[in-house]
Amino acid sequence: MEQLWAHLIKVQPDPDPWVVGVSALAAFVLVGFRMPWQVTRGLITIAHEGGHALMALVTRRKLEGIRLHSDTSGVTLTRGRPTGPGMVLTALAGYVAPPLLGLGAAWLTEMGHITLLIWSVLLFLVCMLLLVRNLYGALILLATGGAVFALIMYAPAEVQQVVALVAVWFLLFGGIRPIIELQRKRSRRQARDSDADQLARLTFLPGGFYVLLFLLVSVVSAAFGAYLMNPL
Repeated sequence: MEQLWAHLIKVQPDPDPWVVGVSALAAFVLVGFRMPWQVTRGLITIAHEGGHALMALVTRRKLEGIRLHSDTSGVTLTRGRPTGPGMVLTALAGYVAPPLLGLGAAWLTEMGHITLLIWSVLLFLVCMLLLVRNLYGALILLATGGAVFALIMYAPAEVQQVVALVAVWFLLFGGIRPIIELQRKRSRRQARDSDADQLARLTFLPGGFYVLLFLLVSVVSAAFGAYLMNPL
């Protein structure tokens, strides 16, 4: 166990500035352009639903399972009081989970703990797999987890570092775009059951307030994460 822990917390050297810059550009392309975003958006959904699930457990709601769909949407099923702080916090956790996870990953990266970061991602995916309740969700989690496991087992440290950097930037950038998409749908009255609108029904604040709150958390997380990732 001591050897495993020593392996997990070993510190890797700082990446070259150009590597950080190129990884940020790669993540921006994945998020900013339609075709790559359609392919990768499901990864943000995994983080989103994981946020709901984790908060449900923290607030002691009964977690019945998670469903991930091929259109990159998802749903986390819980039981408990339909109102109250637990339900509010569970609904709040989804859209803020990807940027906050990105911020935490940026901190680990800045500390040089790339190995710990990658193993943490694998553990997160395994936990999600135990909670998923549909075939597509299980397949996408198996594929993603398999890719992460292959990265751990077969990729050299330099490749692991680059992939981790791209993943961190992707979470930071990818946490913003779904919120913008959410507001566009809300303006067309196409998202009446969104997290923001559920929160509006649970509290005295309008849905637009929660959209702004989600956006604020995402932008601040991205800005602070970029500050941590700055190699200069």
